Amino acid sequence: MVQQATGDGSGILPDLAAQADELSQWRRSLHAMPETAFAEHRTSAFVADKLESFGLPVHRGFAGTGLVATLKGRLGDGPAIGLRADMDALDIHEATNLPWRSDTPGKMHACGHDGHMTMLLAAARHLSQNPDFAGTVHFIFQPAEENEGGGKVMVDEGLFDRFPMQAVYGLHNWPNAPFGTFLGRPGAMFAAFDIFEVKVIGRGAHAAMPQRGIDPVLTAAHIVTQLQAIVARAVNPQEAAVVSVTQIHGGDTWNVIPDEVVLRGTVRSFSPEVRDLVEARLRAIVDGVCAAQGARADIRYERRYPPLVNHAGPFEDALAAARATVGEQVDPAFEPIMAAEDFAYMLEAVPGAYLCLASGPGPNLHNAAYDFNDALLPVGASYWVHLVRLRLAPAARDGRAGENVGE
Repeated sequence: MVQQATGDGSGILPDLAAQADELSQWRRSLHAMPETAFAEHRTSAFVADKLESFGLPVHRGFAGTGLVATLKGRLGDGPAIGLRADMDALDIHEATNLPWRSDTPGKMHACGHDGHMTMLLAAARHLSQNPDFAGTVHFIFQPAEENEGGGKVMVDEGLFDRFPMQAVYGLHNWPNAPFGTFLGRPGAMFAAFDIFEVKVIGRGAHAAMPQRGIDPVLTAAHIVTQLQAIVARAVNPQEAAVVSVTQIHGGDTWNVIPDEVVLRGTVRSFSPEVRDLVEARLRAIVDGVCAAQGARADIRYERRYPPLVNHAGPFEDALAAARATVGEQVDPAFEPIMAAEDFAYMLEAVPGAYLCLASGPGPNLHNAAYDFNDALLPVGASYWVHLVRLRLAPAARDGRAGENVGE
């Protein structure tokens, strides 16, 4: 069980626990209006209206639909920090049949961003009513986390120039781990995310006379199997990498060898050296196999998200806030995750940290049957409040909080 509030103000904050039903209504309203990358117009308006109702100034238009609201503490000057929630949904047909299910066929909140927004909104309201800290909090609501790099767009558009801050923090729900447990690790926690597309170009022929053509299907099959040798034989076994071919497209009928086949897939890694190695080996394998078969290939390789790397000082601050919220239900040695997260771009620009918050048993993320566990809402909101109060305590102006800068 998560920790209840104690006399020192730690645990789940009573007013946030008392607001559980209202927070659930907010979350379910957001769940019903899923919008995907850079199209989060209704979502952005909902969030902005809430923030403005708390008396916070809202800066709109970052990455199109992104928002930043700012709150200054009443205990004087101090550092500035950012708290970030993601807003976008996924291109998935929802299969929950819940009363608050998606109102848009083919789109749903299958990753819990509806819950992330609600937790940060709840914290923003609580802090606006109780600004007992020294410094400034920027509440960042970011579009397009799924695949499209909205975090990078916000950084490129000057997020940290317009709103200078000493640290930035993120939080994500995590199904199928003990409810209320905070999970994280220092250093690399989420992997770099790359994509590739290989167009194998042969020469079409009658399927009964393959000797008259150059078969791109056979060539593509050899490429798929050889790509698995990258991780098995080229990457140091003590390192980590994934190469997955996820699409094969080619041909239209039974008795024709097509002119071309397209392969698509993803690469995951944690270190720049492994990332460089995998790309180089992929290109060499594709070129070599095509040469052996008499085919040729066009290769498109895109480096998407960098690895998400937690900074030491901010990570310790995040753990302290987690322990203030749930006691010892904290795992600071969570295993690295091969999924990707574009909060990595913010952590490249400003020191910070990212934790996961376990939601207990249930469907996994990106599953059509997934729904955010509303019992987490007061937990995550309390965590944000504790983090602000710990990180922006008046004594922190001359204490260890300043040591986090630049780590």
